[in-house]
Amino acid sequence: MSNLARNGMSRRHFMSHMAGASSMVIPSLTMGQTLQDNAEDLKRRRKSAILLWMGGGPSTMDIWDLKPGAPTGGPFKPIATSGNAQISEHMPLMAKQMHNMAIVRSMSTREADHGRGRYYMHTGYVPNPNIEHPSYGAVLSNQLIDQRPELEIPPFVAVGGGSVGPGFLGMSWAPFTVSSTGQVRNLQMGLEDTRLYQRMYALDLIEKGFINQRRGSAATDHQKILKKTLNLMTSEQMEAFKVASEPDDVKERYGNTNFGRGCLMARRLVEIGVPFIEVGLGGWDNHSNIHTTLRDQKLPELDQAMSALVEDLEQRGLLEDTAIVWMGEFSRTPRINGNAGRDHWARSWSVVVGGAGMNGVIAVGETNSDGTRVETDPYTSQDVMASVCKALGISLQTTFTSNNGRPMKIANSGKVIKELFS
Repeated sequence: MSNLARNGMSRRHFMSHMAGASSMVIPSLTMGQTLQDNAEDLKRRRKSAILLWMGGGPSTMDIWDLKPGAPTGGPFKPIATSGNAQISEHMPLMAKQMHNMAIVRSMSTREADHGRGRYYMHTGYVPNPNIEHPSYGAVLSNQLIDQRPELEIPPFVAVGGGSVGPGFLGMSWAPFTVSSTGQVRNLQMGLEDTRLYQRMYALDLIEKGFINQRRGSAATDHQKILKKTLNLMTSEQMEAFKVASEPDDVKERYGNTNFGRGCLMARRLVEIGVPFIEVGLGGWDNHSNIHTTLRDQKLPELDQAMSALVEDLEQRGLLEDTAIVWMGEFSRTPRINGNAGRDHWARSWSVVVGGAGMNGVIAVGETNSDGTRVETDPYTSQDVMASVCKALGISLQTTFTSNNGRPMKIANSGKVIKELFS
């Protein structure tokens, strides 16, 4: 829980004030400039990142680092790709996009609990009761926001999940959560109702009163969110959330699923200049019947949407300035358990990255023949983050100051994965 939430203030609490102003709907707006027009300018000078978050811990041995013939290998077969690495036979569309992506096969981390692993992979830090660390989404949007002064919607958007919060960076950098259909949680809009203006004006007066009494930072943060909310409600950039407006063939390419619509929304948000978008796909905690679940459900959904996103960004000239990261909180055991599933495993697994000038085609690092250990230099959450920072032009010397006065270097002093840039 953030300091703001501990003080009785949360993003949800604030947005409920706005929803309570009246029962409204999002107005239909006509954008003066299309998303495609914006893309031409964006690709010349702005960087963005997309995190594809696989909640539950996907079995990377069954997706990105197969071990055919090993007792731990499972039934799936590897197939050739447009890159130098083979991947699962149930990812045929992504196989055609692997010239754009790199597999980091030598991830080795320690957090095999869902909550701790989720926090660690989102922040680069293990949970600490004395400090709330900012998520990568908060950090990267904070560092990239100067590239887009005209952005009116939040710089960190989470599609289909709540992500991890802004920590000591404050609520201005909290994830703005939307559904894959573009519905904004706790925010109903319609500026034709004058009561909304009246109530926002009254709330602003209250906030100023608290600020003048010097009663802490919560009121100041609250007022900033109030102003951003009004900007958001009147912005034509809200059109980016309306994936239903895309041509039918584009929607079909991404897939008629929440994750497919989320990936399509991520592309639209990159086009208008949002620095960081996280799209969630849960359901990977496969302690039983893992291979049936992967074959029939998870991998077809992932394959269609992820491949469409990579292909679409490349065709629009946006991939060169957009980093993509695919990861979960950990992977799953090489050993297949008695329920035909795999359990939690963080010692040897894979993350996939690409775009923003990072080398595609390759697989970085190796695990041994049965996937039980890393054979080459191990990499961590911090190393992935440091590499993404380098790709986005963010200095690894950047240092933040936490609420307790401690200096904290970006990416927790992680090291750049050199193969991604050689």
